Amino acid sequence: MTDGTNPPSSPQPEPAPGSGYGFPPGPPAQNGYGYPAGGGGHGYGYPQFDQQPNPYQQEADGGQWPPSAPAQPGFTRLAGPDVPGASQQPDWEAMAERSDAERRKKKTKLWVLGGTVTVLALLAGGGTFLLLGGKGGADRTNAKPSTQASPEAEESKSPQVYTATVAGDDTLLRDSYGQTGIRLGPDLKIGPVGKRFQVIGKGSSNSWGQSAEPVVDVTKSFTITARAYSSATKGSRIVMSQGDGESYSFELGVNEVNDKQAWIFRVQTGDKGAEATTRTVTAEGLTVLKTPTLLMATYDAEKKAIALYVDGKKAGETPVPSIWQAPGPLQLGRSRHHDIWTGPWQGGLHNIKVYDSAFTQEQAAGYKEGKLSPAPKPAHAWLLT
Repeated sequence: MTDGTNPPSSPQPEPAPGSGYGFPPGPPAQNGYGYPAGGGGHGYGYPQFDQQPNPYQQEADGGQWPPSAPAQPGFTRLAGPDVPGASQQPDWEAMAERSDAERRKKKTKLWVLGGTVTVLALLAGGGTFLLLGGKGGADRTNAKPSTQASPEAEESKSPQVYTATVAGDDTLLRDSYGQTGIRLGPDLKIGPVGKRFQVIGKGSSNSWGQSAEPVVDVTKSFTITARAYSSATKGSRIVMSQGDGESYSFELGVNEVNDKQAWIFRVQTGDKGAEATTRTVTAEGLTVLKTPTLLMATYDAEKKAIALYVDGKKAGETPVPSIWQAPGPLQLGRSRHHDIWTGPWQGGLHNIKVYDSAFTQEQAAGYKEGKLSPAPKPAHAWLLT
């Protein structure tokens, strides 16, 4: 088969019709060279099985089996007489070239994929490098935490799955910064506010919460703050106070002033709770009812003065000789007056915090805007949002 000519052969007599070289008469073979007709026999005496696809033929025919079109380039008929049904054989040289081409193509794809992964890994490493300092390990080692964090940023450091109550006790508010929980009364219930929580009071005698011990040292400077939403149309409504004896040490909330509701911060300077020994700062002329409000009250032990801030703005300040240290714990939603609980809260409360320092006017404004810098750490905090 080197020059394309047929080799010499001895002439053979033409077979009798219907037979052919000794085979019994019958229909002509369909598989070439005298294989018995059938599904796809393997010849040479092997049992006949279903014909299996030739992988080379599949590739040449575009994946179809059996082929629906004449053989594609790369296949050539055997040299010899034109025998009906003569099989086609693969062009082994063409097949080898095609196989080499496929291998080169796969290697190219693997190389591109590996290069892409390497680039992505370098980019990820570079991003981490930039985040950690950008100039090497020395800078990262000497890096200092930013002092620009606000109270809101501090709150974001709390657990991703925030829980308002102590595990296993849904009536005890969890202190996020200290160790003092607040026990909730029957009518001060936890409800949603945004993605976090608040407590909601019904305005009844059971709308209260109480810590196990005092939280604020009234002999030193302090700041107390909360976000409040009052739904009461009249009467005294207390956000928080401290003391459970004859009288309170301080109280922050709503009171009626000149027949109108107003936010107030009041402290007691004597041990009897007399009006003569009470000092009050009032924020008049503001809408109280059903208005989300940020309340902040401070006591500056050096200046001997108390101040009230509403939504970051100073409502007023007044001097005091000192604050009487009433016995008893912190209260939510009520206050003690002459051995009687007063001011049951009606509405929502959250973001309740206590600081061991007195905020200045600038700090109060920065706290409201979330830009307090540097941000002091609360001593106690409940229901963060």
